[in-house]
Amino acid sequence: MTSEITTLPDKDTLLDLYRTMQTIRQCEEELARCHQRGLVHGACHTYVGEEAIASGICAHLDRDDVVFSTHRGHGHALAKGLEPRQLIAELFGRDTGCSGGRGGSMHLFSPEIGLMGTSGIVASCILQATGGGYTSKLFERDRVSVCFFGDGAVNNGAFHEGLNMAKIWNLPVIFVCENNQFATEVPFHESSAIPDVGRRAKNYGMPGLELDGNDVLSIHEQAGEAIARARSGGGPTLIECKTYRTRAHAEGMGDFTYRTKQDVEEWKQRCPIAQLRQRAIDDQLVEAAEFDTIDDEVKQLIAESREFAEDSPWPDPETATLHIYANPDDAPAAGPEPEPGDRELTFIEATHEALAVEMDRNPGIFVMGEGIGARGGNFNTTAGLFDIHGATRLVDTPICERGFVGLGCGAAMTGSRPVIDFMFGDFIMDAVGELVNQIAKMQYMSSGRLKMPILLRGCIGIGHSAATHHSGNYYPLYAHFPGFRVVVPSNAYDAKGLFRRALTCNDPVMFLEHREILTAKTAVPEQDYEIEFGQARVVREGSDVTVVAIARMVHHTLAVIDELAAEGISVELIDPRTVLPLDTETIATSVAKTGRLLIVDETFAPASIGAQIAAVQADSGFDDLDAPIKRIHGTFTPTPYSPSLETAVVPHPETVAAAVRDLMTE
Repeated sequence: MTSEITTLPDKDTLLDLYRTMQTIRQCEEELARCHQRGLVHGACHTYVGEEAIASGICAHLDRDDVVFSTHRGHGHALAKGLEPRQLIAELFGRDTGCSGGRGGSMHLFSPEIGLMGTSGIVASCILQATGGGYTSKLFERDRVSVCFFGDGAVNNGAFHEGLNMAKIWNLPVIFVCENNQFATEVPFHESSAIPDVGRRAKNYGMPGLELDGNDVLSIHEQAGEAIARARSGGGPTLIECKTYRTRAHAEGMGDFTYRTKQDVEEWKQRCPIAQLRQRAIDDQLVEAAEFDTIDDEVKQLIAESREFAEDSPWPDPETATLHIYANPDDAPAAGPEPEPGDRELTFIEATHEALAVEMDRNPGIFVMGEGIGARGGNFNTTAGLFDIHGATRLVDTPICERGFVGLGCGAAMTGSRPVIDFMFGDFIMDAVGELVNQIAKMQYMSSGRLKMPILLRGCIGIGHSAATHHSGNYYPLYAHFPGFRVVVPSNAYDAKGLFRRALTCNDPVMFLEHREILTAKTAVPEQDYEIEFGQARVVREGSDVTVVAIARMVHHTLAVIDELAAEGISVELIDPRTVLPLDTETIATSVAKTGRLLIVDETFAPASIGAQIAAVQADSGFDDLDAPIKRIHGTFTPTPYSPSLETAVVPHPETVAAAVRDLMTE
């Protein structure tokens, strides 16, 4: 570890550092007492014993610098400038808390001061901080991005992916490992082949520091140099601070099944607050009475903060569903859909046109993915854009889907608009945690103060003998999670308008493109236009039976409509276009006219969009049905390779026609 510094900073800096550490210590001890009283309703992970780290590092940060933190984040929040009353009120679950009572101990947000959130998921903050650094690079700002994480996070893949990407693109990110010796209850030396984290930095070509995590002066000096270097374009640094938490992993948990009371007492003797106080007094820079005054002031502040929290109102239960999505007033309505005209484009050409126009208009848009730079993407999704916008906005990534999706999350949180091209829907499954636990929930956890303008696109669908790792249809999965918009267009016209909408809205959008229709041409207007999410299209009007078809299944249904009409069966075809939100009203209106409903969906039947449509119709429009609802789905099996097997597991036009005929006999 770095040796003790010989020259102390000025008196004001010493007092500021002491006040921050004392505020953290007293606030945490008060929260522990409040947990025992039942005022803290969930987990409470305190920062007692580790105060020097957050205090020494955050002392160098401006308000616009951003901090991403872990579940043990109270100290980071306070050091970044969060008022103790906002912290305590949040843990009490009150409306005046920093997250409006939506977060608690592990989900603290105050983007107004650069506190971008703490997370109960280990290591996600590493990727988000890397995304914050990318936003700084994109806009050529001198803003620094800092993440704090525990020793347990360094054995997580996000650690490798985050540090690797930060160095590849030379991002202004400070990675701070608070090595408190235990990942929950597992000793770090038993779970890591390299117990010294700082030395891992050389494997990524960045500076690495191993510091005494209880020496605030050393941390302050070394971190100051690293932050100044990052701010001036010198790239990332990994800082390991070796420390020890002197309270349990979380309040109320058993603590001495994996460590001894003697160890805890020995570390208490190395208290960072006491060390700073004694050093400053010994060097005759600060008198004891000045420290005593700070102690008293902080004690009063914490007492007043607790009283404020206790007196604060509970959140209104009617607000429980607010902030799932961005305020619709922040984005103008899409407007009317224009006439298609005579010009024909493929699906890919249509989305490319929308992307090109918006990238010209909005410098905050950048695209990340494998091979989307000079190569132009596996499906020509970005062809030619690299020559216009360069490598910072058309970013070829390593093969690390969790990494660059998590980076995209942090970038969106900090003001840019990432487009994540993950090529195939199967590939992004490696990033499901980032999608579900972070991206989809971020607006809600921050009480609407953070926006998540991120577009995630990729191919889905069975065909081309791509087998089971390149054929997945997973839109029912994403439609299950509040916070997403899930778009599944069937044609180029809709693709352009919906893609454009995705590039201007402030919500995360899953834009899923069926591989088998990417080259299908449709009339597409040259003008700019948007299509509102949650508005189905009546593709063909009819009177006898309503068919709701998704993506490629729209084409299968169109292929047999005329044949059925010749038999005297009039089909009304509806394309939902988006499955979250899902326009069930248009479907219900159609069924009220036809009396029959057939749903055609390539995905599996259990827990499907087809099941949801059927359930809503049965609940709200049962009396309109003249026959049982029928559903056609893909076979419940992984996708096979052989053409004969592949053909056997997906619906076909003949399947649709037969189902319509059967339904008419009911």
